[in-house]
Amino acid sequence: MKVQILGSAAGGGFPQWNCNCRNCSGLRAGTLNARARTQSSIAVSADGEHWILFNTSPDIREQLASFAPMQPNRSIRDTGISAIVFMDSQIDHTTGLLMLREGCPHNIWCTEMVEQDLSNGFPVFNMLKHWNGGNRVNRIPIGEQDNSFIIPQVPQLKLTAVPLLSSAPPYSPHRDDPHPGDNIGILIEDLNSGRKLFYAPGLGQIESHLPPIMETSDLLLVDGTIWQEDELIVTGVGDKLGVAMGHLPQSGPGGMIEFLDTLHKPRKILIHINNTNPILDEDSEQRAILGQHEIEVAYDGMSLEL
Repeated sequence: MKVQILGSAAGGGFPQWNCNCRNCSGLRAGTLNARARTQSSIAVSADGEHWILFNTSPDIREQLASFAPMQPNRSIRDTGISAIVFMDSQIDHTTGLLMLREGCPHNIWCTEMVEQDLSNGFPVFNMLKHWNGGNRVNRIPIGEQDNSFIIPQVPQLKLTAVPLLSSAPPYSPHRDDPHPGDNIGILIEDLNSGRKLFYAPGLGQIESHLPPIMETSDLLLVDGTIWQEDELIVTGVGDKLGVAMGHLPQSGPGGMIEFLDTLHKPRKILIHINNTNPILDEDSEQRAILGQHEIEVAYDGMSLEL
């Protein structure tokens, strides 16, 4: 299984266009040892030619241009994208679909709740019907005995949806009425090698069904949004706590570091890093702490193979 990190930042990217926090201003000035990052998205393939795109970031055009297999040149109009899977319906994970309108229809997989949001609150699916009839939307099973599914265009990979507690986006008709399927993680298994990846860019808490899934995975790409619960408040950019945003901080009791320390099999990589997070500074104390715990930080262009 091949995994390409197309984008590794949280919403707004890094540096964020209107932010002058220490990280963003330092990167612009060249005084911070850090990499610029686009908004989070990954691509996964079993053969290096047919790829499943997870989320369509607003930065999708830049991301596809930076990864040659997405333009394999097999015909006059072509793409390496065989299917698109949405983890949720957040703007920073779905807006890029509009940039892919010339390639409609795409094979899209999402939960019922995400399909509702993208048909009503943020009607991207309806808008794209004007391009070759829109997209082929397939339903990801949620709440069944087995939430597994196989995308016919990439049959070597088995995907399993893992429901995660979360709130729908602000524009969602059911924003204040959470449902299973508002946000999911995905377990991806290579049916040839048996190797497994668990991908969860939005992880607000470690629910009881998650440790067995994560312990038996070979690679984790999990929520690295914030370092501390009150990070937005401390940095002066907002007033929300991590719990209100649906993101588990890395530090402190019950944080991501403490939990990941209990897992022994998987390689551990944080993704979806907010522009305020001090781990973006590669010389920071916080980055050193992650290294001591053998936790890595994803970056745009990072290539992984299982």
